Amino acid sequence: MCLAVPGRVTEIGERDGARMAVMDFGGVVKDVCLEYLPDLAVGDYAIVHVGFALQRLDEGSARRTLALFEELGLLQEEFGDPWEAAGAAAGSGTEAEEAGR
Repeated sequence: MCLAVPGRVTEIGERDGARMAVMDFGGVVKDVCLEYLPDLAVGDYAIVHVGFALQRLDEGSARRTLALFEELGLLQEEFGDPWEAAGAAAGSGTEAEEAGR
């Protein structure tokens, strides 16, 4: 699943000619392109999808959405370590095979 997740801008800079931000998604920090919302400032919240800030969001809505995503396990699903997930999937398949023996 690929969600649009609210995040808070913690830093702003430029990389390869594009306006970029470091954003905090409930403890997970990622680089995000600000080209669609060039007026975002440090401390602002925005909805982010596939690495692009798409829409400004008020802090209350952002915090409620992040809390709900976390409660549902969607933050881990969206931002979890892909190597850890692959290892868990491989491990569960092995356990299932061994249980069937």
